[in-house]
Amino acid sequence: MSLFEKKFEPMLLREMKEAFDSKDYLFEMKYDGVRALIFVSPSSFHIYNRHQKDMTFLFPELKEMQKMVTKPVIFDGEIVAFQNGVPSFLKLQSRIHLKNSNKIKLAQDTCPILYIAFDVLYDGMDLTGLPLIKRKKVLNRYKDTTYFMKSFTVDTYGIAFFQKIKKKKLEGIVAKEKKSVYEINTRSEKWIKIKNIQREIFWIGGYQDREDTPFFSVLLGEYVNHHFQYVGKVSVPKKDKLYSLIKQVRLRKTSPFSLDFPFCYVTPKISCFVEFLERSEEGILRHPVYRGIAT
Repeated sequence: MSLFEKKFEPMLLREMKEAFDSKDYLFEMKYDGVRALIFVSPSSFHIYNRHQKDMTFLFPELKEMQKMVTKPVIFDGEIVAFQNGVPSFLKLQSRIHLKNSNKIKLAQDTCPILYIAFDVLYDGMDLTGLPLIKRKKVLNRYKDTTYFMKSFTVDTYGIAFFQKIKKKKLEGIVAKEKKSVYEINTRSEKWIKIKNIQREIFWIGGYQDREDTPFFSVLLGEYVNHHFQYVGKVSVPKKDKLYSLIKQVRLRKTSPFSLDFPFCYVTPKISCFVEFLERSEEGILRHPVYRGIAT
């Protein structure tokens, strides 16, 4: 059985905190989308996510890729939607949960997507044993189209590239060893992701404390034009000092936010550090992580 006839999980990345320079690596933008393996031939087309789930029906416009190939090909890449010119997973979410074919057809106009390919694993033959730089040469034979684009790469200078990504508030970068073979079903040491983590201080306007868990949740807010605006909630270990500190604060009867939640409310007097990837259009934090008391 050839690789084209199998189902498998893509090569995954390990994570590092700091960007680096190395002549042995290529660097790419980390796109905030859905990882996807595309199996395409002149007579067949299938899209699988990283967990081998078939997503073909969700993105019918990508079937245009059949016109690009003359033999069986497997691409590895990311399905991306854009908001204000930058990749937005929150925008893409409006499509990935759809089940109705009419709604999917409508979403092609309201939420257009692009498949950004960064690798090719099969091109009439198995390429996974070739080094990355040779697979990239094969990938470069395919021209960009309306729905297909090859990932831009930077050679050697990962630090400067990461600084540009940070200034644009994008998700991060990926470092890949030039000689790396493609390891299916594996989280490899040869591919590395460096995330652009944002860190800010937010005020606590409420909390929820359940006895059956070692964690409690706090409601986060910030002042915008003299109004206390909700930005999300974050989980905090009860062993953290914040737990005993917030328990000493007198509860208030009304919410300090413009919204009501089934939480205990407090006047925003305690603030904390929170890391997150991005904000939604409404200002809600995506993937917030508590990083300590700020006051």
